[in-house]
Amino acid sequence: MCGIVGYVGQRSASEVVLGGLARLEYRGYDSAGIAIVVPGNSLVSHKKAGKLSVLRDELEANPLAQGTTGIGHTRWATHGPPTDANAHPHLADGGKLALIHNGIIENFDELKSELQAQGEQFHSDTDSEVAAVMLGRAFHETQDLTLAMRAVVARLEGAFTLLGVHQDQPDVVVGARRNSPLVVGLGQGENFLGSDVAAFVAYTDKAMALGQDQIVTITPDSVTITTFEGDPATAAQFDIDWDASAADKGGWSSFMAKEISEEPEAVANTLRGRISPEGTVTLPDLDSLLDQGGEITRIIFIACGTAAYAAMLGAYAIEKWSGIATTVELSHEFRYRDPAVGPTTLVVSVSQSGETMDTLMAVRYAAEKGAKTLSICNTQGATIPRESDAVLYTHAGPEVAVASTKAFLSQVIAAYLLGLYLGQHNGHISAADSALLAKDFDALPGQLQEMVETGGRIKELAGWMADTRSVLYLGRHVGYPVALEGALKLKELAYIHAEGFAAGELKHGPIALIEPGQIVFVIVPSPRDPSSLHAKVVSNIQEIRARGARVIALAEKGDAAVLPHADEVIALPFASVFMEPLLAVVPLHIFGMELAAAKGLDIDQPRNLAKSVTVE
Repeated sequence: MCGIVGYVGQRSASEVVLGGLARLEYRGYDSAGIAIVVPGNSLVSHKKAGKLSVLRDELEANPLAQGTTGIGHTRWATHGPPTDANAHPHLADGGKLALIHNGIIENFDELKSELQAQGEQFHSDTDSEVAAVMLGRAFHETQDLTLAMRAVVARLEGAFTLLGVHQDQPDVVVGARRNSPLVVGLGQGENFLGSDVAAFVAYTDKAMALGQDQIVTITPDSVTITTFEGDPATAAQFDIDWDASAADKGGWSSFMAKEISEEPEAVANTLRGRISPEGTVTLPDLDSLLDQGGEITRIIFIACGTAAYAAMLGAYAIEKWSGIATTVELSHEFRYRDPAVGPTTLVVSVSQSGETMDTLMAVRYAAEKGAKTLSICNTQGATIPRESDAVLYTHAGPEVAVASTKAFLSQVIAAYLLGLYLGQHNGHISAADSALLAKDFDALPGQLQEMVETGGRIKELAGWMADTRSVLYLGRHVGYPVALEGALKLKELAYIHAEGFAAGELKHGPIALIEPGQIVFVIVPSPRDPSSLHAKVVSNIQEIRARGARVIALAEKGDAAVLPHADEVIALPFASVFMEPLLAVVPLHIFGMELAAAKGLDIDQPRNLAKSVTVE
């Protein structure tokens, strides 16, 4: 989950690396550090516990010597608490070598004991320092950083990205990747490494994604890639389709506020060029997947957290529009129960970063079992889409706040497009229904903008709820995943008890939680829905209101049946069944953000969390 940056070129390495770390801080903010190779064969380094600002303040007071080669790291703690000693880089070879690490080295205890028996001393609690000491010893023998890295990775087990520099090779940065992301930025007279493209997007829009078990050596004028065994290798090059300004707050109070404001645009970008006014869906990657032959008889979504709730919404639509049985599995549970999958199963992974380790391992398991694999992802060059048979990019733009917002909506839209595409492919959905859905999709960005503009009223609600200790969320059918998503945002951001329930489960236990003053958000289906769910949910509202709950209803404009029973009503525009949950989730995103703000909490970087979970 940590953020890593490497640079070699003509610029000030400190400036490039610190700028990259600022754009990567969402990946970890327990501590940060930097190492610079200084002309004249010396290496300087500094690291501090706390957010990147602590390191910046320290470097302003005590500047490092300047150089044009450097590495930097922002940490999400795994082994050892966030302290100065446990921060990266870790030094070795008498302070001549610096190493940074993202991931977990599973056999570090065994390796550490071996090194201690040989007289090595350690100064941190981390697994990463073991790799640093090993790299220093290997360099002492080989006098070549690439050869040294090859020797080290041959002995490591687990998930890791390693970057190393040595003062005796002043224009070289070497990286290695296994089960953890690493991308290369390609410049003119300079090259970059990063855990994602945000590390170097201010300097280049050309990148390569390193493959599994590969080592990369960058100099100002070259990029050399080999396998762990030393054989020549290649990496796919791609263009970055956003610039550094997209990863900047742009005057907003937080990245999350900015990203909520971008939800309408994210949905529009996910739809763009993929659905005609007549409702015909065009997904070229899916064409090639289906051309492989074999009927798809079952779809399994694999995802974690917010992505799993997006998949749940997608599953409702896919079954409705395509008639294909669809389920949602948590990635970290999927492969451990030996699921039955095969050539007629389509396994759809959903991951904003494309690097979620649990999901990546589930994709690999599905592929081994012969299933077709499709990735819904927001990040170009990420591992999961590269290892899947096909990819459906969401094009939502960078999402920096740890709590996901616009990515959730774009993932739902991608899943909806998949369902409509499959329904058209197998003839399950009519042309008339497809055309109606096209109109719904066309209207959606404008309707979402209307919901974004409810922010002022939501902020007022959050203000008088600042001392709330518990909030419940209820929904039926497509409202249920929205309830789960709303509750998750409150847990992530405001650190209070929050639970989402299927409203039909209320009398099967959760109603026992209702006491006077208990706040309950209720996602109310449209009264125009021909099913009986609207009446059932209104009955649920009456049941909890009778027991003293304070009800905040998200209901369609003019829903007279709700008004007498709700303390507050957040009005939703008229929308079809599958579009309504996307409208309802926006005020819940805003509420989570505003309640955190009212409590004086860090909105973009909530405690104990990082944006991308790249370890199991």
